[in-house]
Amino acid sequence: MKDTVMDQTNIDPAAMGRLAKALNFICGPKHAATQAMQKAADSGSEPDAKRARTLFLKLKPGERRAAMTMLSD
Repeated sequence: MKDTVMDQTNIDPAAMGRLAKALNFICGPKHAATQAMQKAADSGSEPDAKRARTLFLKLKPGERRAAMTMLSD
């Protein structure tokens, strides 16, 4: 199965908010990736989005896939 790859394009804050909700369900509210994604969604700043992306890519492939699948539902 092919992993989903996030590119360097900007993600709108609403999409980051939906992804934060998915990560909250999958990883829990205290997970660093969940918190970073929520912070990026709230602030909309480029540095926050970059940190959230980095932490998202460090997740296990199955966790990333599950989060992206939840967005497509």
